Amino acid sequence: MTDHDRPAPEADGPADDAQPATPASAPASAPSSAPSPAPSPAPSPALSESIAAAARRSGLGQLAETDTSTSAALLGALGGVRGLCETILPGLVFLILFTFTQNVPVSIVSSVAVAVVFTVARVIGKTPVTQAMAGLIGVGISAILALITGRGEDNFLLGIWTNAAYAAGILISMLVRWPVIGLAAGYLMGDGVAWRRDKRKFRVMQALTFLWFLLFAARLLVQVPLYLAHTDAATSALALTKLLMGVPLYAPLLLVTWFVVKGQFPQKPSRTTADVRPTK
Repeated sequence: MTDHDRPAPEADGPADDAQPATPASAPASAPSSAPSPAPSPAPSPALSESIAAAARRSGLGQLAETDTSTSAALLGALGGVRGLCETILPGLVFLILFTFTQNVPVSIVSSVAVAVVFTVARVIGKTPVTQAMAGLIGVGISAILALITGRGEDNFLLGIWTNAAYAAGILISMLVRWPVIGLAAGYLMGDGVAWRRDKRKFRVMQALTFLWFLLFAARLLVQVPLYLAHTDAATSALALTKLLMGVPLYAPLLLVTWFVVKGQFPQKPSRTTADVRPTK
C-alpha cells in the first residue's frame, strides 16, 4: 500500500447527540500540531519491479530465498565453494607470484589464466557462467591496465574505483533518505516502501546502510595509500589487504544484515519458482 492509498484517520471519540453544543462565544481551538508533510511518492511499478529483481539477485536475496541452514545459506549467497574459489584464487595467485618474483607480467598472466580456467570449466560443465564471466572481465581489465603501465599496483585500480562508486552510491542513498539496504529489504520481504513510514524501521535501515558504507570506505582508506606508494612492498600489501578486506568482511556483514532484516520484517518473503536460483 502506498502513502496515497492510506485511508484518512477517523475522528477521535464517539459522536454523542446528548452532549451540549459549544457556546458560540467560545473561540475555536487551535490544532494541536502542525499538519504532517506530504508523503514521499512511491517508485513507479516499473522501477519497483527493477529494484525487486536486483534485490533478489543480491547476496541478501539469496539468503531470503533459501530454506537451508544459516551456514549453507551464507555459502550459497557467496556463490558456493566454486564461487569463493573464483573470487579468491586469481588474487591469491597474483599475491604469491608478485611477492616472490616482483615480475608484473608473470603475476598478471598467471592470475588471468586462473580466471580463464574457472570460466572454461563452467562452460564445459554447462553451469551458470555469470559469476565466472564477471570475474574474468574484471581480472582482464585490471590486467590490461597493469600490463600497459608496467606497474603491479594498477592491477587494483579498477577495484579501488569500484569501491569508491559503491561508497558514493550508498552515501547518496542515505542522504536522500532512501537507504539502499531498506529498499532491498522492503521488496524482498514484501513490504515495498512502507518501512519508510515506520520511524524505527527507517532508522534501522539507515544504520545498516551506513555499515555497508563503512565497509567500502574502510577499503578505500587502507588501499588508496598503498596504491599511491608505488613500491613493490606496497603492491604486495595491497594484494593482501584486498583479499583480507574482501570475503572475510563481506560475509559476516551480509549475515548480520540478514539477521537484522528478519527481525524488522518477520513475515516470510514471498517466493516464486522463477525467483529461486539454485547455486550449483
